[in-house]
Amino acid sequence: FSSLYKSRSYGEVVQFALGKPARVLSEVCIVVNNGGFLVVYLIIMGDVMSGSLHHVGVLDQWLGNGFWDHRKVLILVVVVVFLAPLCALNRIDSLSVTSAASVALAVVFVVVCFVVAAVKLVEGSVDAPRMSPDFGSKEAVLDLLVVIPIMTNAYVCHFNVQPIYNELEGRTPEKMNRVGRVTTGVCVVVYASTAVSGYLLFGKDTESDILTNFDQDLGIRFSSAVNYVVRVGYILHLVLVFPVIHFSLRETVDTLLFEGSPPLSESKKRSLGLTVVLLALIYIGSTMIPNIWTAFKFTGATSAVSLGFTFPALIALRLGKQSNSLSVVERSVSWLMLVLAVVVSVVGTLGNIYSLRSKSD
Repeated sequence: FSSLYKSRSYGEVVQFALGKPARVLSEVCIVVNNGGFLVVYLIIMGDVMSGSLHHVGVLDQWLGNGFWDHRKVLILVVVVVFLAPLCALNRIDSLSVTSAASVALAVVFVVVCFVVAAVKLVEGSVDAPRMSPDFGSKEAVLDLLVVIPIMTNAYVCHFNVQPIYNELEGRTPEKMNRVGRVTTGVCVVVYASTAVSGYLLFGKDTESDILTNFDQDLGIRFSSAVNYVVRVGYILHLVLVFPVIHFSLRETVDTLLFEGSPPLSESKKRSLGLTVVLLALIYIGSTMIPNIWTAFKFTGATSAVSLGFTFPALIALRLGKQSNSLSVVERSVSWLMLVLAVVVSVVGTLGNIYSLRSKSD
């Protein structure tokens, strides 16, 4: 539909289908979703490099306690020295090499985890994991319901599809659909492998940020070296993928605040100013939000569900009706997505609110 209506962004195709207010709402969702993701990335970097409540950080293990492993200072150095130069780039194709490198590092992480889990499984040193959910308490049931919207975060990249399509050589909707299918397939393999291998390794002690689990003896040869490779490699992965998500965040904020202005790529001052302000806000958020679970719970139940399910279903139903281009199956799938989105969003939001009230009580 973006190609059919000559839309150059996610917001534009939403506007064609649902009007200007819906476009603004979709762009607010992108800001919340991407901002939440980037805050999570900085939290993970802080957890891994300087440690968390129950786990030791890489710098603690290397150099001992000192000013160098102060969490807020460390994250600030990473933002200024490593992230800011990449985020200042004006074109998304400038990030193609770093994006490819980030995927390679993610695959290395998965392969290492899977090999370690397989070795321990063969040696018989892995405890049998619990294979079914725990329904023994109200809190456990709520946690299970809240996990569903959190999982939707993993596959919400719709806002990046249009910028990538705009710069794709020999672009056609068919070619972009192939890219989407391959990408989704890779993501399924990577996420499932991480989940299975991580749960085999750490069982009920698996943290929401699984990287913090790699501060302990894995029970294999060269355990310390493997731990460092996994954690440092994944930090580099996050550093390289951070600018891609920031790109869409900056473009969306620019559209919201400076509608009708020349493209951001033609205004270096505006682009640099937005980059500085956004990085500062993301840094502040990472120092105030306690953990990645808290951030993902709310973005997953609200903005992620809207961007990944609600708006695409509404776009298909509205524009498909106008162009008479949806088959009966496609229309049925669209309605199913819409119903699922409403259910997941309501259950996730209510579960989050109840969880907060229970903790406060």
